[in-house]
Order: sequence, then structure tokens, then C-alpha cells
Amino acid sequence: MILYHGSNISVEKPRILKRLRALDFGGGFYLTSSEEQAGRWARTVTRRRREGSPIINLYEFDLVGTNDLEVMKFTTANEEWLDFVVRNRKEIPPENQYDLVIGPVANDATLPVIDDYMDGKYTQEEAVKRLLPQKLTDQYAFLTVEALSILEFKGGINV
Repeated sequence: MILYHGSNISVEKPRILKRLRALDFGGGFYLTSSEEQAGRWARTVTRRRREGSPIINLYEFDLVGTNDLEVMKFTTANEEWLDFVVRNRKEIPPENQYDLVIGPVANDATLPVIDDYMDGKYTQEEAVKRLLPQKLTDQYAFLTVEALSILEFKGGINV
């Protein structure tokens, strides 16, 4: 399958970046199966950094290559996903070290719900109830060099 990474530069050799800010699944290299989402992110990153030009980087990804990796997969924004995201956003180290985490991406519509949950305004049950109707796209967080090694760069699309 093809995965996409939006950026302001071509990323032929992805690498794990230190945490620049608290992310959903921790510090790593993030991709998505949504070309549209990657395009939005590419434009956002280019605008924020004020350099480069929006580009969607394409990578071949084969799930068979994950057989020797520690993979966590969330199929929906449920209680387990919410707690995992909150732990990462609070920069609390995960209980298990994963090479790859796959699951829904917290977006502009979900971040207020997650923030309110973190502030104690919502119970876990209420937060999940508010998250479930959201049509969340996916994200693949490659958290180790071993996980990155199964990606094959296929080129880029200027947007």
C-alpha cells in the first residue's frame, strides 16, 4: 500500500525526529493513507516554516514487513486510543515500547474534546462518545529505525 507524508521538503530518507511537541503517538515519523490529509499537512507545514514548498512524499508500505516489529493498532477512537493519546500528549512514556503505532489522528475537531478530557471536564466515557461520530483519518507513526526500514520512498507530488 502507499502511505503519504506531507512536508515542505522531499523526504527520501525518513528519520525519527526528537519530540518537537507532544504528538498523538509519540516522537517519530508520521504517515497516512489519506493523500488529502497529507496535502493539508504539507501546506500547513510550509506556511508554519515559511520555507520550501508543499510536497506529498509517497512510500510503499507492506504490512508483512511488520511481522518482526512491535505494532499497536487502534481501529477506532475508543477508550484505549484516548488514553494512549493523552499519555503521549502529556509526554508520559508508554508502558510498552512500540515500533509502529497505527490509528485515528486527532484533528482540529477532536483536539478540544481531548483537551477538555485532559482538564477533567469530560469523563472518559463522555469524551469517547463525542469522538466516535468524528470521521477521523488514519496515521501511521514509525517510532524506531527498524520500523522505518520497511518503508520504500517512491517520490513526491508538489501541491
